[in-house]
Amino acid sequence: MRTRRTGAPTHRPADARAHRRADAPTRRRTGRTLALAASLIALAGTLSAQQAPPPYLDALPGMGRPIDLAATAGRRQRLMDRLGDAVVVIPAAHGRDIETDYPQDNDFRQHNTFFYLSMLESQDAFIVMNARTAGPDVAVLLLPERNPQRERWTGVRLGPGEQAAALTGFGVVLGARALDSVLAAALARNVPLYAPLDVTTRYEPLIVRWRADSVHVQLRNVRPVVDSMRLVKEPIEIAALRRAVQISAEAHADLMRQARPGMFEYQLEALLETAFRGRGADRVGYPSIVGSGFNGTTLHYDVNRRQTQAGDLVVVDAAAEWGQYTADVTRTFPINGTFTARQRAIYDLVLATQQAAMDSVRPGITMGRLGQIARTYMRDHSGALCAPQTCDGYFIHGLGHWIGMDVHDVGPYNLPLAPGMVFTIEPGIYIPAESLGVRIEDDLLVTATGFELLSGAAPRTAADVERVMREGREPRPRADARRGSPR
Repeated sequence: MRTRRTGAPTHRPADARAHRRADAPTRRRTGRTLALAASLIALAGTLSAQQAPPPYLDALPGMGRPIDLAATAGRRQRLMDRLGDAVVVIPAAHGRDIETDYPQDNDFRQHNTFFYLSMLESQDAFIVMNARTAGPDVAVLLLPERNPQRERWTGVRLGPGEQAAALTGFGVVLGARALDSVLAAALARNVPLYAPLDVTTRYEPLIVRWRADSVHVQLRNVRPVVDSMRLVKEPIEIAALRRAVQISAEAHADLMRQARPGMFEYQLEALLETAFRGRGADRVGYPSIVGSGFNGTTLHYDVNRRQTQAGDLVVVDAAAEWGQYTADVTRTFPINGTFTARQRAIYDLVLATQQAAMDSVRPGITMGRLGQIARTYMRDHSGALCAPQTCDGYFIHGLGHWIGMDVHDVGPYNLPLAPGMVFTIEPGIYIPAESLGVRIEDDLLVTATGFELLSGAAPRTAADVERVMREGREPRPRADARRGSPR
């Protein structure tokens, strides 16, 4: 629920009693901070007393999967340590009305910054962090009030109160209508207000209002700071990425087994995405690319309507998301199960180029340097394969990118690799005149000594691709034959 501010924050008058002891301002600030914290806690208790606890907490929409309370509290504290004396407000994604917003995708996905700091999938919520709030956790969570009648249609929601505080790890959980009061009290000290200013949300009117009040509010963008924290993944993030990548890689192998000439690209897409969801994926990580023949030479082809023909190569760039983290895997395979000599020669060069870059992955090297290594290898090993030019002339994109909560995750690419970074390596060759495109993309976790290949469950070599495709074409014994009984 959106509310209006009761008034703009004001500057505190200068202290006219300078003759008092030097520690008096500190004591006054501490007193105000404790008073604010006490009032917030009291308000939270009142709200919780007014609302009955949901009967089935384990199925609460908005809670998602279990929350690592220590991890999220640690992120919030580290953020405030970086910002110093400041106030931060983070809006959640706006909930969609399933009765009116149904013509297109109705899937709710939390804003990444909100999720990073809470692991909550609650809609229309806010996090307010105040460096001067008493206690080890400097954050207040504001949730929409529960509406039991509405919940008959949308499912039970997590509402404000002590129970929510225990489940989420926030010291204080208030109703969303308290947002203006909380911000007004926190900003009375004339400190900067940080918010995600470059994210399009339905809370833009709030941002506009804060900008209009910028005479009194020093409005700053919190995204660059949070994004820098997301570059090196924590163990819980790596675990989510492992799950997303494993689901994706296994689904690619399944698709190879089921693919047949004459199938439409959308049928291949459906088989792949069914395999994602069947393995527990939350959703696709990005729109699936299934390009056959000439379409495989278009980098971000997403129409997926062509009928495949015998002899086509199919470029499939698709991956699953699990726990708000997405994989990014690409495989190329012959729709009839066997590469032609020409197709295999191009495929093997792309694979060898990828391997040359992989062999150079270690802490300290940059993505730019890996790209140079890959292009040099492709150029030096092209021979006459792409004559009259070398094959790197058909390698028309970068070598890779970060992955995480975004498929092209946040962070600059000029930084040295460090343990905990996760990125892709995806060389390709695209020759439109031959309707021949090949891309191989894998996901790597940087370790202390090199890297771990996360997507190894998806066949990489031409021989493995053909082997897996044969598996799907080999006749299986009849059930009655296996039992040894007559028909």
